[in-house]
Amino acid sequence: MEAFFRTHTYLVEHTNAPVHRLLMDEIDWSERMIGIKGTRGVGKTTFLLQYAREHFDTKDRRCLYVNMNNFYFQGRGIADFAGEFYNNGGKVLLIDQVFKETNWSKELRLCYDKYPDLKIVFTGSSVMRLKEENPELNGIVKSYNLRGFSFREYLNLMTGKDFKPYTLDEILQEHERITRKILPLVSPYKYFQQYIHHGFYPFFLEQRNFSENLLKTMNMMTEVDILLIKQIELKYLTKIKKLFYQLAVDGPKAPNISQLANYIETSRATVMNYIKYLADARLINIIYPVGQSFPKKPTKVMMHNSNLMYAIYPIKVVDQEVMETFFVNSLWKDHKVNQSNKDCCYIVDGNKKFRICDASRNGKLRMNNDTIYARYNTEIGKDNQIPLWLFGFLY
Repeated sequence: MEAFFRTHTYLVEHTNAPVHRLLMDEIDWSERMIGIKGTRGVGKTTFLLQYAREHFDTKDRRCLYVNMNNFYFQGRGIADFAGEFYNNGGKVLLIDQVFKETNWSKELRLCYDKYPDLKIVFTGSSVMRLKEENPELNGIVKSYNLRGFSFREYLNLMTGKDFKPYTLDEILQEHERITRKILPLVSPYKYFQQYIHHGFYPFFLEQRNFSENLLKTMNMMTEVDILLIKQIELKYLTKIKKLFYQLAVDGPKAPNISQLANYIETSRATVMNYIKYLADARLINIIYPVGQSFPKKPTKVMMHNSNLMYAIYPIKVVDQEVMETFFVNSLWKDHKVNQSNKDCCYIVDGNKKFRICDASRNGKLRMNNDTIYARYNTEIGKDNQIPLWLFGFLY
């Protein structure tokens, strides 16, 4: 136990968390069992350590961070370890990568039942279906999703400012007033292209090649998050990677399931399952018409965020596709995004029509009053024309 406390102290003291994540304020910390899911690389470990630093002194033994990667847990279960921590005055146990423990959900249930004054906050992959696949956690766990940096968070980090987030309704109704507050302080478009290329994943702050780091992360998402958690045999890994690459090369469009099935030599049903796994891993977004969902064939498959586009297939990065990817990813946290029957158009929350367009080509576009135009290559907007970068302030 002493070794874990020493590690906890060192990690908390040396954690670099330059941005206060909005999720920190959205979580109900009074809950006894809190699950934080997120794709690999978005900062889940840093988030746990940041919580420990903000709420406890580094020497306070009531809080302890542990990582299930530690081989110690191959011979000792979570509940047994938590019991020792609890009996010695422990109050908050922060468990990183909980899915590395074979019977993690049953162990967490045991902790919940045996130690009524113990709070457990654990992290896991976005692929995990906490309640659907782990019925023992129903009714006791509060689940949250940690996402990569929003453009707002990236902008705050790069400029030292403290811009606040806005709701979608605020942006739609007050975007001219909001931009008048922001533009005198910073020129967002100076940073927007940087964010599009490398700003979503916090590890751009590390002194390493970002694209190589992201490629390694993408491989880990498929090799560990999908195969391990979904219990898929290793021999199918190549098919999943091949499918992901082909979807990236094809760009945002409706997938031809039959062609993809022939390409990776499997069935149509398996292709659809793999597409769902890739979406759960936050490697792609799958878009449907209003009223439809999986297992129906999607009308569009796109990369989950624009950073992935530059890493996996940089020779075919089209501005329009990048900007649509940014828009969908920004809205995805709190809103339902569906495909419209027109190119470049989306339906948000079932009733709001959006079109993503290049402001420099405005003269060639016929405007409709029932459509909201998210325009790139501009910093300002008017009426139903809103600068695209401002949707990066939704969280």
